[in-house]
Amino acid sequence: MERSPVAVDQNFSGATGDFPALLRSKGLLASAVIAPTQDAGTPQKVWQPTEATTILAFKFSGGVLVAGDRRATAGNTVVYDRADKVLEIDRHSIMAIAGVPATAWEMARVLEHSFQYFRRTQLQEMSVDGKVRALSKLLRDNFGFVMQGVGVVVPIFATYDSHPKPETRLYFYDAMGAQFEATDYAATGSGSPAVRGILYYENNWGAKPLHKLSEDEAVSIALRALDTAAESDTSTGGVDRMGRIYPIIKIVSREGITTFPENKIAAVFKETVA
Repeated sequence: MERSPVAVDQNFSGATGDFPALLRSKGLLASAVIAPTQDAGTPQKVWQPTEATTILAFKFSGGVLVAGDRRATAGNTVVYDRADKVLEIDRHSIMAIAGVPATAWEMARVLEHSFQYFRRTQLQEMSVDGKVRALSKLLRDNFGFVMQGVGVVVPIFATYDSHPKPETRLYFYDAMGAQFEATDYAATGSGSPAVRGILYYENNWGAKPLHKLSEDEAVSIALRALDTAAESDTSTGGVDRMGRIYPIIKIVSREGITTFPENKIAAVFKETVA
């Protein structure tokens, strides 16, 4: 039986299999903020990917604290104010996300299944180097989408390493998958310049260096950093006082992962920040 010919959109001039270019031709994706419409002189807003920022992590006396605000944005629009940017991968590993949540959440799912598969087939935990490289490979494989303007993810990875000596490890990445181990702290996302400034100041000239802070003191510093970032960066939610929305804060230590309760976060915020 003869097949009917496939209809081809004559308005799509790319003809190279470039899907983002097809989206741009339809006004669904563009590098510009506005695109022309059929009516002359009437600009139309184009689709922009949802992004989630800001995240931070630092070592303190009880392990590694990882925190992220809750806001997800698309351009200047707040899409969601309760996004989860601090994701548990296994019982000793956390991945915090800055960038496009759809891509980052899928990476987190792949990592989680990869770690589980290794543990069940090899009857042992994957090494920290193996975990770090696994995330690096996912970022490198995603770089094609990054170059096309979609799918940018710049994560932070925190874990506990029992070999050769027990210690917590902290890594941050660039969009191409390059990994960097942080000795004290890391922050990524649009609000990260303000966060890094605060963490640098506290680590060098604060009452205590970061690694000597107690749990409540560490939570207080994280809340102050995110709240300060929110003052100058509209993509960072910080602490929503009216809506009582607080950042997600998790701690990685030898005992595993602890999620700091929201009522305790609210108490620390009220006492030391607000």
